[in-house]
Amino acid sequence: MTELLMPVLEGEGIRLRPFATADVPLIVDAGQDPLIPLITTVVAHGDQADAQAFIRRQHQRAATGDGWSFAISNLDTNSALGQIGLWRRDIDHGRASVGYWIGRGYRRCGYGGRALRLLSSWGATLEEVSRLELNVEPWNEGSWRAAESAGYHREGMLRRWKKIEGEPRDMYMYSRLA
Repeated sequence: MTELLMPVLEGEGIRLRPFATADVPLIVDAGQDPLIPLITTVVAHGDQADAQAFIRRQHQRAATGDGWSFAISNLDTNSALGQIGLWRRDIDHGRASVGYWIGRGYRRCGYGGRALRLLSSWGATLEEVSRLELNVEPWNEGSWRAAESAGYHREGMLRRWKKIEGEPRDMYMYSRLA
């Protein structure tokens, strides 16, 4: 694959930008979350070295053409609040998938929905993308509400779709057409 350019996106009081060394505390804190390490590459109970390795992995995603991984940051302070990514594993079929997490201290403030709207609006302009997809566990109301606020439509339940902690879990399938 070819290397992808890493844009900086701004809107609704947030900035989506590449991860930086200043984001290490957010990533270390995310490693203390009971869910984030299970569904991402954030190391559970990791240290600063693990957080730096996470940042390098995020930068590699664009370098290898796999997709874009952004730090969600406050537009005024540039402080990181979470992560959002657009992944191209099914791009040959016109599909891109989206995943995101918000740090514990920033939840229920609308950051997830704003980041998802911003990323999805940009992703829908990419020539090769005809469909954006995301999966959400049914219990994660905050996440599926963010998806719906960003114009995603629930298509149904994917039963026993993804293994988390070795257990198959049901997922809602959401999509937004480009």
